[in-house]
Amino acid sequence: QVQLVESGGGLVQPGGSLRLSCAASGSIFSIGPMGWYRRTPGKQRELVAVITSGGSTNYADSVKGRFTIFRDNAKNTVYLQMNSLKPEDTAVYYCNADDLKSYATPRRGNTYWGQGTQVTVSS
Repeated sequence: QVQLVESGGGLVQPGGSLRLSCAASGSIFSIGPMGWYRRTPGKQRELVAVITSGGSTNYADSVKGRFTIFRDNAKNTVYLQMNSLKPEDTAVYYCNADDLKSYATPRRGNTYWGQGTQVTVSS
């Protein structure tokens, strides 16, 4: 059974930093792109950042220069380093793993989501 487990959310003051982690566990053969999304009340979930298995990255314009996504393929883990946080970054952040293939079904990739972690930026 594949699971994505997130950690690292919390309360931080404006201008502060947080690092989110998301570890994929289970009988994993390979993982394609991994990313972070966020959702605030009344809004649709939006892409924050994504990274391919080869290390190519893409960011939402609102976080460019402040957030950094990176991954450790050996640990099946993706991270989101968030610096210079603003109140508008307050949201529930979700981890995503795309085209994840297990040893049981190595030719079929599926998409998995984490349970979400709350990030609150407030003084």
